[in-house]
Amino acid sequence: MRTDPVTDSLQFLIGATPDHQALGWGRWLIVLLFIALLAASAGIAAWVWRRDAAQRSAASLWNWLFRVLLGCMWFQGSLWKLPLPNAPGLQYWTEQMAEHAAFAVYAQTVGLVMLPHMSIVDPLVFLIEMGLAISFILGIAVRPVAALGALYALGLWIGLYRHPGEWPWEYIFLAIAQGQLAVAASGGGLGLARLQALRRRTGVGA
Repeated sequence: MRTDPVTDSLQFLIGATPDHQALGWGRWLIVLLFIALLAASAGIAAWVWRRDAAQRSAASLWNWLFRVLLGCMWFQGSLWKLPLPNAPGLQYWTEQMAEHAAFAVYAQTVGLVMLPHMSIVDPLVFLIEMGLAISFILGIAVRPVAALGALYALGLWIGLYRHPGEWPWEYIFLAIAQGQLAVAASGGGLGLARLQALRRRTGVGA
């Protein structure tokens, strides 16, 4: 159950959420990975900021924060696809898609293709969402990954469109946010892609 943003954020950082606790000792690997990604993102942003005058702007900082927050969202969302290969959370929501999709053909595809093969679907979904998280947090391959994320969000929009507890616009806005990164090609600023480009251009080490 959610309490307040500060408490919930702290619980996530120390691995105290129900999603973490369901993983047993494995939650510490998740906690370490998340903290390492955030630290790396901040370090990369600072390195690029110091060495690339074109990146020293409020717009660059905003794009970095926007991208990292998207990554954090996907990271948190990926956790209820654990434990692999058959997480109960993903099982439930896939069943909901088979029942509440906007179009019958979509619902039938979920019911006939995805549900019988959840031991395959679950790891794939986890890898996709974790891949989105890592790309956004570190700022690498952001444009193609953001395009994939936008399509993924649209798939959720169609799949849960008639669900009484879901608001379809939330998935539309998630698709728009990622689509903006893909179209504007601004997501790599203060990120790993920019750092690599600078190092290739100048030959300066980190």
